[in-house]
Amino acid sequence: MITAGVDIGSVAAKALILNDREILATAVIPTGSRPKNSANTVLDLALQKANVPLTEVKRIVSTGYGRRVVDFGDKTITEISACAKGTSFLGSPRGQVRTIIDLGGQDIKVISLDENGEVTDFVMNDKCAAGTGRFLEVIAHALEVRLEDLGALSLKSEKNIAINATCTVFAESEVISLLAQDTKKEDIVAGIHNSIAERMFAMAKKLGLREIVAFNGGGAKNSGLCAAMEAKLGVTLYIPGSPQFVNSLGSALEAQRLG
Repeated sequence: MITAGVDIGSVAAKALILNDREILATAVIPTGSRPKNSANTVLDLALQKANVPLTEVKRIVSTGYGRRVVDFGDKTITEISACAKGTSFLGSPRGQVRTIIDLGGQDIKVISLDENGEVTDFVMNDKCAAGTGRFLEVIAHALEVRLEDLGALSLKSEKNIAINATCTVFAESEVISLLAQDTKKEDIVAGIHNSIAERMFAMAKKLGLREIVAFNGGGAKNSGLCAAMEAKLGVTLYIPGSPQFVNSLGSALEAQRLG
């Protein structure tokens, strides 16, 4: 049975086509100002890559910030549920994932799972964009570097720079001030990553960090941030092969469950 999962985030729209347990294709585009249009476009792209016509898709489930604008779906589920389903399906070489850290465009989620992969508790920082994907975009722009280069850049750092601001606006001002003082960009980025790791550690402590810890979302592709988190959390993170598509996978799995 072919199903589709659509994840409409605040920054990126993702779609995944699933045939039973086989992932046929994925697609991602910026969400932009019209999430409804983005949902249609990203699903079309994924279907084209999978070489599957829409008529062969039995069920579609949506999740994410803009899940309710997906008018072609059969059901919507929360990001927490989608994240847990996708993570449990992918599994881990070291055993059952018990904690998930998900870095989204506008929020950070920490989710606790039981031994069966069911959600037992979660926390979110949905009140502030500090430490999120959007936060990193703002910092990259201020530093005049590409977002995808932040990870490798921070790994070159040889000096510990403390970033004191927790607000995106104030952090950007602090970065500009550090640049004016001829502070190296790699040291600034490393400081930013350490600041985010500190925030995630505080959130994880509220739930009680239990291994194995999975790191999902677009931020999981940032090697420097992953290193900072492992150092702060004191664990080795499990990072899925395509961390950006875990939630859309979870949605497609829910679509399969609907039958």
